[in-house]
Amino acid sequence: MAHIDDPSTQKANRDYIRNSMNEPMLEKDHELELARLWREKGDEKALHELIRAYARLAVSMASKFRNYGLPMGDLIQEGNIGLMQAAARFEPERGIRFSTYASWWIRSAIQDYVLRNWSIVRTGTTTAQKSLFFNFRKLRAKIEQKSERAGLDHADRQKIARDLKVRVEDVYDMEGRLNGGDQSLNAKVGEGGVEEWQNFLPDESPTPEDIVIGMKDAQARSRWLNESLNKLTDREQKIIRDHHMGQEILTLEDIGKELGISKERVRQLEKRAMDKLRESITGFMGEESSLFAER
Repeated sequence: MAHIDDPSTQKANRDYIRNSMNEPMLEKDHELELARLWREKGDEKALHELIRAYARLAVSMASKFRNYGLPMGDLIQEGNIGLMQAAARFEPERGIRFSTYASWWIRSAIQDYVLRNWSIVRTGTTTAQKSLFFNFRKLRAKIEQKSERAGLDHADRQKIARDLKVRVEDVYDMEGRLNGGDQSLNAKVGEGGVEEWQNFLPDESPTPEDIVIGMKDAQARSRWLNESLNKLTDREQKIIRDHHMGQEILTLEDIGKELGISKERVRQLEKRAMDKLRESITGFMGEESSLFAER
């Protein structure tokens, strides 16, 4: 379903489009000079003049994607983001026109926006999948027009897969997504129903009772661990804390360098300390602790 802006938004979009189209075109030399000023001196005035002059590119490109049901104003703004990215990366010394360079960035920014927002299910991540998404309808229309029949058969889907260098399975999947669309969780269940689909989704979050029990268990385990650590020697505590409990986990080799002992000796001390901790905490719990899962 296409997005329809409210009247005030439509007016704002029309004003922006008209103003963009009325901006004077830039001569090549002046365009390159503006790009140099922005790149070499950070001249924001030069950047603004460059962006204003080529905002028409964002408007023109956005209009090509208006049939995907997304707000025209958002498409234009995404195009402007691509325009800004182009200005940041443009190399004036290469001698090409900024408009030629910027067109690719604008298209890419708008396509990424469409893919992010067209469906709640991620549609495509690779270049080939993006190409499939944006070209499937056009290729399907050509095939249907040529064959004078509606729909695609397996041979047609194989041809699309070959043309776009994707798997046939990807073509089937994309066809299903484009034909089906997303199902709203607010849709009513059954014809004339009053309940929404979301009302039947199970709540898998923990209950208040589970949360309280979990908090108490965590507090108990923390207390047992601290008391058990205090029974170790200073060197054993350092090894356990540095190798298992620090924000930045140190290797046994690094710990050995700090203590002036070999890596193998650190490993022996670690094993002895872990055995002591296991024995101490088992005494608290009455059974083997899950705190000592293999790393």
